[in-house]
Amino acid sequence: MAVKKIQQVEFPFYVYLKLFHDQERKRIYACYKPLTKKFLNYNHPDNVTAFLRPPQFEALEIYIFLKEFLENRHLHEIFEDWYHKRNLFEGRQNIGVSLKTGLYDMFGPSEFQTDDREQFRNIFEYINKFKQVYPNYIYALTMGLGKTILMATCIFYEFLLANKYPTEKMYCHNALVFAPDKTVLQSLKEIETFDKSKVIPPEYINWLDTHLKFHYLDDTGISLNAIENSKYNIIISNTQKIILKKQHKDKSPSQKLFDDYGSTYKAISLNKDFEDLYGFTIDTDQELITNQRFAKLTRLPQLGIYVDEAHHVFGNKLAADFGLAKTTTSLRLTINELAENLEKAGTHVVACYNYTGTPYVNNQLLPEVVYAYGLREAIDKKYLKKVNIHGFQNTGTQAKAFLKNAIMEFWNNFGEKRYESMLPKMAIFSTNIEEMQNEVRPVVEEILADLGISMDKILINVGDEKITTNDDLRDFKNLDKPSSNKQFILLVNKGKEGWNCRSLFCVALHRKPDSRIFVLQATMRCLRSIGDIQETAKVYLSDENVVILDKELEENFKVTLEDLRKAGDDKKTYEIRTVPPPVKIKIKRIRKLHSLQEKSPQKGLKLGLDEVDTSQYLITETIRDIRDLENKHQRKKDVTYIKEKRQYSELTLVAEVSRYLNMSPLQIMEVLASTEEGITVLLAAVNEFNELLYNWLIPKLFWIFYDLKEYKSEDEEEIELVREPKEGYYQVKGDEDLTANVNDPVYENYKSKSFHLDHYCFDSHPENTLFWTLLKDNKISRVWFTGMLTHGQSDFMINYIDPESHTVRSYYPDFLVQKEDGTYVIVEVKGDNKVDDTVVKAKAEYASQIATASHMTYKIVKGSDAERGVGIN
Repeated sequence: MAVKKIQQVEFPFYVYLKLFHDQERKRIYACYKPLTKKFLNYNHPDNVTAFLRPPQFEALEIYIFLKEFLENRHLHEIFEDWYHKRNLFEGRQNIGVSLKTGLYDMFGPSEFQTDDREQFRNIFEYINKFKQVYPNYIYALTMGLGKTILMATCIFYEFLLANKYPTEKMYCHNALVFAPDKTVLQSLKEIETFDKSKVIPPEYINWLDTHLKFHYLDDTGISLNAIENSKYNIIISNTQKIILKKQHKDKSPSQKLFDDYGSTYKAISLNKDFEDLYGFTIDTDQELITNQRFAKLTRLPQLGIYVDEAHHVFGNKLAADFGLAKTTTSLRLTINELAENLEKAGTHVVACYNYTGTPYVNNQLLPEVVYAYGLREAIDKKYLKKVNIHGFQNTGTQAKAFLKNAIMEFWNNFGEKRYESMLPKMAIFSTNIEEMQNEVRPVVEEILADLGISMDKILINVGDEKITTNDDLRDFKNLDKPSSNKQFILLVNKGKEGWNCRSLFCVALHRKPDSRIFVLQATMRCLRSIGDIQETAKVYLSDENVVILDKELEENFKVTLEDLRKAGDDKKTYEIRTVPPPVKIKIKRIRKLHSLQEKSPQKGLKLGLDEVDTSQYLITETIRDIRDLENKHQRKKDVTYIKEKRQYSELTLVAEVSRYLNMSPLQIMEVLASTEEGITVLLAAVNEFNELLYNWLIPKLFWIFYDLKEYKSEDEEEIELVREPKEGYYQVKGDEDLTANVNDPVYENYKSKSFHLDHYCFDSHPENTLFWTLLKDNKISRVWFTGMLTHGQSDFMINYIDPESHTVRSYYPDFLVQKEDGTYVIVEVKGDNKVDDTVVKAKAEYASQIATASHMTYKIVKGSDAERGVGIN
């Protein structure tokens, strides 16, 4: 029978989701629960203690946005509402984004500019066909950005909110983490060993440590020992330990006795409708073998499923991935069966969260991607190393020549120089163990002997215990530790996911392996970032492997080798040293403490609702004659009745007040009943004007229960503009055209007037121009550029409260200037369009307070003024 296939349509809906989120951030954040806001603010990149990288935080934002704002709905439903601008998307701006330039398009998504309705139907049908019985989302962050840490952060968030709101169905009470193989399974143990305080507010750490229960299913025969109907279990397993299998033959008596695979049953999640999508016939009478671990999972409530390296689930052949053709296992089928069985048990799979390194499979965009951060972008933003690809012709029989060139260049470039106290490593891959033992290993040992390098620096890991000892495996796991002296890592089949080594700087692969994807996976191993500046990794390949790599990059990342070559910037790395003597200044720190003191409410208190001017809550309709628009003759009438009002009962009123004040409802009830007005009058007033509850009643009750006292102190302290670097210098990337060198002859006459560092690397032309203007100003005695070292190298920083997140953050002003009269001016350079920004104003407010207390002044200079040579007078 001919099978109909749906039309594949590539539409980057995730781009428009993020655009909407960013445009409506204030409205979206206002809908979040207080604990959620605290969690997000703690991890915001502007928070000086934040650990997550910006791409990780953006993915976390989208994760919470889908859950709390979009109510954990299926992606096809979200897309339909977005397209029609209805429900939560009502009033969204019709703006598109160019994926090539990143610029906005005022005419909306280009995909919809022609044949609008037909295109929408195709996209909707494509997304809709992939729907499951549970919400299914894909987060595509390129290798090295920290998907495991992101996954752990999401799970911790789920459990904190599930504990706070146990009846909410949108939060996960348990988490199942799937790894495609044992290698990745080992790397997922970081979820448990990771320092939670880096992403969790400190007041919740103890609760998490007390309640989290980890289960690792990494060996055959291990049972899942989670207690039925328990919460806060994190089960980490590779797919083979839980996955359902087809029944092929009858078991022997011994198999029935010892095998943990139980009885067979008919799959309940298979649907004939999938035939149209995947183009093959589905056997809906298929019988699957269950097991103890699968059965135990069906008795855990509100399960969240997290799939690491999710491209294994989607893959090249969707039929095989669903377990319906050419394979006896299927992760997606197992997840679907879990969902169906949990529904029958009265609970559900909250959602399936898939984490992968790319949103593409065979050049096709996966339909349920909700966030993506690509390889090229990650290199450009310095989250990964830059990379140079070296291709060699005719090296199939010239292993020695190939390896000698690669090893010598690696040793000359990196040698024994340490990065974050770790030695740099080079990975040399062989296609099989025989090639490693008989060809590669002897050649490497010979080359190292010629270079006078100790054989102790070689580590061999080939997956054969006769060759690779337990000591070798331990050394392999400890490669990213300062104690490791291994630098030349000889490998067979270790290029796949799960092997994380940030100190890996070089990869060599001179023969074509059996797997094409192995070339991509192996060569990308060396891109993980290390240190404060962006390093450059080197990859040595045969020409045929270069061709394979180029094709795999195009299919999986939509980039080419030329893109990688251009990725990153061409800024120069400067070693920044302090210029003696150290510059010290005295500054006053303003410290405020607010103390909340409880009071005992007296009976018979008057809340004063009769004092409120309720006219501000009325809706008035004014009727004018078109012939007399100057208001001489007009009629007004009260139409407040058209307002939508919530009708509170005594219980719901008390509950709402209790929720805001975080107090016992019984205590609230007692106080309201004892007021002069009485709860009946209060209830009538609030039901007439709902605004009174939040604008008057709750604030009044707060001051009845509490006194708020402010304590302020000004402490003078002496600070250094720059701390002395431990290694003798700091490293900073800078544009040569925007860098001032103290030894440059043009600054010969100004050395005594500036330069507490030997290089100033300016961020912009206005900063550079203003520096020259200040140097030449005769009314200025000294000028220091302080906006360069912004990662804790200086104590000269301003603490302020961010007006959007209401959290304490820090920033470093651009200049500190001393006038001839000895007074100081703190100077900040801002683009003209940023001067009136609320965050900039908040910085200015707190900087002005510190400046005033320290007998200084604070000044913002517009970028355009700085470019015109306007100074600070």
